[in-house]
Amino acid sequence: MQRQATTAIKPTVDHNQHVPDSTLAPIAGKPLSIRSGFKALSFKHAMFGGLMDPLVMVDHYTMTEPTFGVHPHAGMSAVTVLFEDSKGAFNNRDSLGNDIDLMPGDLYWLKAGSGAVHDEKPVSGATAHGLQMFVNLPTRMKHDAPQALHVKASDMPVIESQGAKVRLVLGESKGIRGASSPALPMTILDVKIDAGSHIEHNVAQGHSQWIYTVRGRCETVVENDRVTITEGHALAIKASRKAEELTVRASVDSHVVIVTGEPNAESFVQRGPFVMSTQAEIAEVEAAYRSGRLGRLDD
Repeated sequence: MQRQATTAIKPTVDHNQHVPDSTLAPIAGKPLSIRSGFKALSFKHAMFGGLMDPLVMVDHYTMTEPTFGVHPHAGMSAVTVLFEDSKGAFNNRDSLGNDIDLMPGDLYWLKAGSGAVHDEKPVSGATAHGLQMFVNLPTRMKHDAPQALHVKASDMPVIESQGAKVRLVLGESKGIRGASSPALPMTILDVKIDAGSHIEHNVAQGHSQWIYTVRGRCETVVENDRVTITEGHALAIKASRKAEELTVRASVDSHVVIVTGEPNAESFVQRGPFVMSTQAEIAEVEAAYRSGRLGRLDD
């Protein structure tokens, strides 16, 4: 998915300044519609005051027809998480030679690195419902060779407790390991919680947290303050210097996504689908795309 704005971002962590433990309140996603087949609630790094790192952008979207066409990525990972209520196949192609029909519940992680070309669209009659995430790469990985990871829903561990079901889309939770990120360590949990129930997740030392309520309403505690996250809202929590236990409770039947990951704490520049360290690198990768050096997709 493409975004056209150019944004220069200061380091997400400045140890000479105070960084809040979380956003003061959960942030509402901004409605986004493109043509007739794409609707989303969109979250950007600037909305969270640096606490969303390593996430650059997250769209909670529904797509019913081809929308973006063939497009490039570089300096970041484009991550698709399909929810189980998606219908039909969501085709993903890239210049690495992959041509994969994602099915409901699947994950596709495209670590674009030095650059790759990508296309994604629902097949005729299908509805894709899920999250599209731009995950920043640290400077040392921005020029890595592109790499892709496809995890089928059937291969994801499921952690069940009384009144709760956790799909371990990526990473590790409660001592159980799923697939590993091809970039920095990250965990993605797709969680269903019945009213009155809760889940617990052990957040690794040095990992930030991003909690989003897809449906319903949930609560967590940040620095002894109880925070309620209603449907369509997300909360970002800064990385802790020690491992800690995250507890999420639901007062109504709820669907929640939890993302924990190692932040980069580096300056970056974003222009649409490119996330590089400097404006000069943005210009270089744009020139590389125009000349075909990021690869091509045959129509």
